[in-house]
Amino acid sequence: MSNPLIHDVVIAGAGPVGLFLACELRSAGVSVLVLEKSAHPDSPLKALPFGMRGLSAPSIEAFYRRGLLAALTPPKGPAAHWEMQARRPGGHFAGIQFFHDKIDTAKWPYRIAGPVPTSLATTMQQVESILAERALAMGVEIRCGLGVESLEQSDDMVTIRAGGDSLRARWLVGCDGGRSTVRKAAGFEFAGTDPEFTGYSIQVVLEDPAQLAVGRHYTAAGMYTYQQPGTIAMVDFDGGACHRSEAITLEHVQEVLRRISGTAVTVASLELATTWTDRAARQPPTAKAACCSPGMPRTSTRRSAARA
Repeated sequence: MSNPLIHDVVIAGAGPVGLFLACELRSAGVSVLVLEKSAHPDSPLKALPFGMRGLSAPSIEAFYRRGLLAALTPPKGPAAHWEMQARRPGGHFAGIQFFHDKIDTAKWPYRIAGPVPTSLATTMQQVESILAERALAMGVEIRCGLGVESLEQSDDMVTIRAGGDSLRARWLVGCDGGRSTVRKAAGFEFAGTDPEFTGYSIQVVLEDPAQLAVGRHYTAAGMYTYQQPGTIAMVDFDGGACHRSEAITLEHVQEVLRRISGTAVTVASLELATTWTDRAARQPPTAKAACCSPGMPRTSTRRSAARA
């Protein structure tokens, strides 16, 4: 069905980037429609423990400027294993942990000191909830269960097909992740590196939890972290072979966990699981960019690195 209404901007993806952009555009008086492919974007993977996120200083400052920082409260739940270490962890890079007492803030000469912290723990669930509430209050229209399927561009608009509907907008912005439909349909390049491992985030019930040591552990077969009673993240250096290639079963998780941990641990039940890899790609600066001149592309994607 064709919709005669022309939105100023249609944004594909109701994640933090898409929702924050929608709020910014509405503050400038732009009409915005956000399309979210998932019918139920409130996944349990966005809550604790797997939904925990550490915001960077620029992100914290952006929330502060828009009066949203106070709503980002620290997540409530059991202390993570790294919070119980004698030295305060500062984070990790590619799984290599570093400590807060080794961070020299004097090395940040171009950051202006302000009233906000340089790091903040929250959850993906909280970030999206706060931004969605603000977007709706500002007049942004959000439609869940509708993903961009295809698009056609002309000099003055882009026609978007989503869920059997035909929508029109002056601009279409792709904030729909590393496998962006908008990026592919518009022909944006996405260069990067292939994965070296499959990562697993799982919530399980173990028959014999004492076989696994709490904390982060590096082994000859990979790496795993364990937090009682059954929160596990593990890395299997298989070239990303098991990421999104097959269903994640209890038997498969148990086999990988035993091999990586070097134990005979038994998984009694698998409650939650997802996979991820270290595949890294970005849209090069030379890719097509949206601009205001007639005859130029009316689509754009967030130019950044992406992992999947």
